[in-house]
This record gives sequence, structure tokens and C-alpha cells, in this order.
Amino acid sequence: MRRLLRIAVREYVAYVRTVGFWLSMLALPLGMGLVMAASGWMEASAPPPALVVVDLTPDQGYLPAVSEAVETRNSLGRLRNEIVPSPVALPRDPAAIGAALKPWLSGEARLEGKRRLAGALVIHGAGERVALDVWTDSPLLGASETVRTTIATRMQREKLVAAGVDPSLVTATQALQPTVTDYSPKTAGKASLLTRLPGLIGFAAAMLLWSVIFTGAGILLNGVIEEKSSKVLEVLLSSATVPEILFGKILGVAGVTFTVLGVWGTVSTVLLNVFAPAQAAGIGQVLFSGGLVFYFAFYLICGYLMYASIFTAIGSFCETTREAQTLLGPIMILLTIPVIFLSQALRRPDTPALDILSWVPPFTPFMMTARAASNPPIWQVAGTGVLMLATVALVVWIAGRAFRAGALSTGKVDFKGLVAKLRGGE
Repeated sequence: MRRLLRIAVREYVAYVRTVGFWLSMLALPLGMGLVMAASGWMEASAPPPALVVVDLTPDQGYLPAVSEAVETRNSLGRLRNEIVPSPVALPRDPAAIGAALKPWLSGEARLEGKRRLAGALVIHGAGERVALDVWTDSPLLGASETVRTTIATRMQREKLVAAGVDPSLVTATQALQPTVTDYSPKTAGKASLLTRLPGLIGFAAAMLLWSVIFTGAGILLNGVIEEKSSKVLEVLLSSATVPEILFGKILGVAGVTFTVLGVWGTVSTVLLNVFAPAQAAGIGQVLFSGGLVFYFAFYLICGYLMYASIFTAIGSFCETTREAQTLLGPIMILLTIPVIFLSQALRRPDTPALDILSWVPPFTPFMMTARAASNPPIWQVAGTGVLMLATVALVVWIAGRAFRAGALSTGKVDFKGLVAKLRGGE
């Protein structure tokens, strides 16, 4: 145990004492903040997309309503468009308007202030046959949908008024909206953020596990390859046992990974308590009521041990990252499958496919973590827990034999020789 801890400390200090480790830790939030600030600055500094709205209906009664709807949506922050007059006289034929505005829509010609015309919305027809043509090659930030809804509302109004319905009654009817209240069967009361938090936390925990495995196992792989090529592994094998070296490396890199998570988890917790204390209290209540935090920790540890052992064993057979890539292909495919199903676990945690995947060991940690919000049956929790412990024990045992065989091997990977070494333990 003493040698195992020494190896773990050696691995941990080797990464933590480097300047690059601390720079990378600081670069992540700084980079995210810079991206968010730059995105907001670019959006605020750029002029709003310019739209031309053409009303070819007989009474041209749609244009005022459309202009008002777009301005209202702009004021609410849901749109960012500006209706501008046409830069050229337009024909009455709807099909010819696109050709007339083509230079401005393609960017060959510019509006005042060198602005490009983002799109043109052409309203034509009459009565029940009003149509909307949208001319654009760029997204209009929801403007076309706003205009479509406005036209539909006016068409319905005109139809009812023509049928003899009082216009004031039509206006009052179209203003009716149902009062929607969400209730949660878990609390037998109104749904709140607290009732939705378990699902969100489960999804976040599963993604955290995926990130920890992807980053931590990658560090392990590169570290083992470097030590294999420099013959350091052979020296370690002469002074410590295979389990001590294997677990020492896994424990040391786990310390590095969780140091980063711990630092930013602490910062996030402090900021959340300062700026959103109610949400922070809700998250704490979800995590620590019913032992959910221990549930997450169990699958996190099992998943990390399983994949870290595999990556470490693969690294022991490779002297270059190019060799490792040939062996990592199937593992990377396995790691992409859970990501595909995690969003489904958030929306439909009772999907039968998720139950099946929960019993497949490579996916069990991710699926069971994401399904925590749906309160899976206790027999599934117990069964998958026992399955994970057995799988981790088997993977660690195989990884230990493979690690010793790989550390002492030379040349390219020989699969027949690898199987023989694993069976013979040499």
C-alpha cells in the first residue's frame, strides 16, 4: 500500500506542479467568458437584420399588423429584425419580386449604411387564399413565423366578421388564453424547479462522468505511453507490483482530475449561493436527501475505474499515440453511444431501450446515473450495482495481466501474442 500511494503521489505531483496544468485550469473559464462576452458584443454591435415586407393584398391591410407584431417581438427581446422600405420599385407579380431584390438579397448591392438585405416577405392573394412567400438565404430569427401567425390571426378575424360575428367579440375571443399550471405527482402539488432538478442533475452527473472518463483516461493513456517509450515502466516493475503500479497511476490521475472538478465545483457553489441561493438550496436538497449523492458517487467511481483500467492497459502496449489510436477505436465508439441516449433518458426515462442499456456494463454507469430522477426499481439499482462491481473486478484483473505483459513487450502489438500472454500470465 505504501508503494501504491507513493506512485499515486508521484503521478499527481507530476501533473499538478506544471505551469500548464494551472494555465489550463484558468483558461477554461476565461475562454468561456471571452466567448460569451464576444458573442454578446458581436450581437449588440451588429445592425439588426433588415427585412422588406411587401403587402400585395387588395386592401394592403396586413402590413400595419405585421409591422406592429415584429416591433412587439423585438421589444420583448424575442426577435431582432428591422422592417425597411424596399430599395427598388417592386412589381405586382409575387414571383418577380425575388428577381427584383436578388442583388440586395445576395449581397451584390447594399442598403444604406452598407447593410445587406436579410430577406423579403411577400404577402399576396385575397380572402381565404392569402399566401406568404419568404425570400432569404439566411435565418430570419423567427420573423417569418411571427408574420405567418399575424396573417393567420387576421384571416380568421376577417372570416368571422364576414360571417356576421361582432368584431369586438372576435377580438375578445382571439385574446383568450388558458391558464396553464404544472403539477407534480411526486409532491401532489404545483411543479417547481425542485421537482425538475433530479432529472437535470442526473443528466449533468452522467455528462460529468463521461467528461471525467474522457479526460482522466486520456491523461493515463498518454502518461503510460511516455513511460513505456522511455523504459520507466520496466524500472517501476522491478520495484513495485503490477497492482501497485496500476492502481497508483489510476489514483494519481484521478486526484488530478478531481482537483480540477473540486476547484471549479467550489467556485460554482459559491457563485450559485451568492447569486441564486434558492436554486443552490434546491440542488443541495436533491443531492443529500435520499442519498442521491452516494448513488452518483458509486457509479462515477465504478465507471472511472473500469475505463481507466482499460486505457492504462492499452497504453502499456503502445510506444506511440498512433499505435494507441488503432486500439482505441472500439472504446471510443462505446463512449459515444451513451451520449446519444442521455438526452432521451432526460425526456423519457421509462423507455425500454434505457432499461436494456442499463444492464450492459460499458453503459451502466451512464444510464443508471441519468435514470436516477425516474426512481428506478430498487432491484435494478441493486442488480446493476452488483454487475458493476463484478465487471470492475474482472476488468481490473485482466488489465493487470495486460499491463504487465504490455510493459515488458517490445515492437508492434501482436494480438495472438497478446492473448497468449494474458492466458499464460507472462
